[in-house]
Amino acid sequence: DAYADDPRFSFILLGKNVGKRKAQIAAIRGSSGDLVLNVDSDTILAADVVTKLARKMQDPAIGAAMGQLTASNRNDTWLTRLIDMEYWLACNEERAAQARFGAVMCCCGPCAMYRRSALLLVLDQYETQFFRGKPSDFGEDRHLTILMLKAGFQTEYVPDAVAATVVPDRLGPYLRQQLRWARSTFRDTFLALRLLPELDRYLTLDVVGQNLGPLLLALSSIAALAQLALTATVPWWTGLIIASMTVVRCSVAAFRARELRFLGFSLHTLINIFLLLP
Repeated sequence: DAYADDPRFSFILLGKNVGKRKAQIAAIRGSSGDLVLNVDSDTILAADVVTKLARKMQDPAIGAAMGQLTASNRNDTWLTRLIDMEYWLACNEERAAQARFGAVMCCCGPCAMYRRSALLLVLDQYETQFFRGKPSDFGEDRHLTILMLKAGFQTEYVPDAVAATVVPDRLGPYLRQQLRWARSTFRDTFLALRLLPELDRYLTLDVVGQNLGPLLLALSSIAALAQLALTATVPWWTGLIIASMTVVRCSVAAFRARELRFLGFSLHTLINIFLLLP
C-alpha cells in the first residue's frame, strides 16, 4: 500500500498463480526501461546492487549480469552455513572463471539484470520451452542465460553486487532443490552444446567437467561399494583420493576467502556421495 500511489512503481496483478516464468514474462512485456532486474521474493539486495549491475551493463555487448549470492539465514543451521559456502564457491570460482571469458553459463535468478532489448529477442523461445512434452516449470535462470548467449550477447558476473537470499535449512527441501537444479543443468547442457564452439575453449572444459564430475564420483562410489561387497576389503585408495581432492579444494577456498570456515565444506562431499548421488 505504501507504494500504490508512487508513480515510479507499476504493479501487475495476475488472475492466478501462473508460476515464476509466466510472471517474469508478464513483467518484462509490461516494462519500459532499458534494463530489467530480476529479484526473488526472498532476496535482499545491498543498497548499491542496482548501480553496480547497471554500470556493468553499460557495455551494449552484455545481455545479462548477475551479482554475488549469500545466504541471508546463514547462521540458522549447519546446513545453511554449508549452503552459504556453496554459494560463495559457485559465484567466486565457477561464475568468476566463466565471466573472464564473457559467458557466465547461468545468471542466477535471485539477482540478475538483463538488457530489455535482448530479452525481447528471446522471450518467445523462453516462454515456449517444453520438457518431456510439458511446459517447463524449472531452471528458468539457466535457460534464459543460454538463450542470451545463443543470441550473441555476453553474460557477466559482478562480485561486489551482493544479494542475500533465503536458503533451505533442512535436508529434505535442500535435496529437492538440488534435484531440480541438476535436471536443469543436464537438460540445458544439450542446448548449450551447439553454442560451445562459438565460445572460449575453457567453457567447453567447464561444461564437460560440470556434467562428468558427478558421474565420475558416482562411478567411483559404486566401484568402492562393489569392492567392499565382493572382496570384503575396504577401498582405501578410492576414499583417500576423494578425501584428498576434497581437502585440497576446501583449503584453496579457505585461502582465497581468507576464512577457515571453508575447511568445513568438506562435509558437502559426504552429502554428495550418500544423499545427492543416490
